[in-house]
Amino acid sequence: MLLRDEVEMLRRVPIFSRIAPAKLKLLAFTSDRMTYKAGQNLFLQGDVGDAAYVILSGTADIVVSSPAGEIKVADVEPNSIVGEIAILCDVSRTATVRATSPLEVLRISKEHFLKLLSDFPEMAVEIMRVLADRLNHTTAELTAARAAKQPQMAQ
Repeated sequence: MLLRDEVEMLRRVPIFSRIAPAKLKLLAFTSDRMTYKAGQNLFLQGDVGDAAYVILSGTADIVVSSPAGEIKVADVEPNSIVGEIAILCDVSRTATVRATSPLEVLRISKEHFLKLLSDFPEMAVEIMRVLADRLNHTTAELTAARAAKQPQMAQ
């Protein structure tokens, strides 16, 4: 894939949509293009958060370990970003990301990702929107799961 194609794909990712093409070109140039086969992990829950990943093509699952085994918590599709939480919070990975089909990604190092955030505060706002949307979705699922576990109240 050509650099200009990678730039165009980055522009489709909401958090990068308002960044100047020249800066996206630099980001694409300094990022590592990687491929994964179905079943391969991009990273594991508990790993050090050293990069974020932009999904260029393919799909993946986000899974977390629990006492009952692995739980799938989300699907990942093209134009998504994963792995940014560990970078932003400076914590270990909160989940495992596993390819469910052949997957192409751009791996953005922590250093480059944080530099982009400092250069483009509007990108930080977009990341907050993405994270707030994920939190809202998670809260709704947790509420539904807890409601299903509670015994029906007598009327």
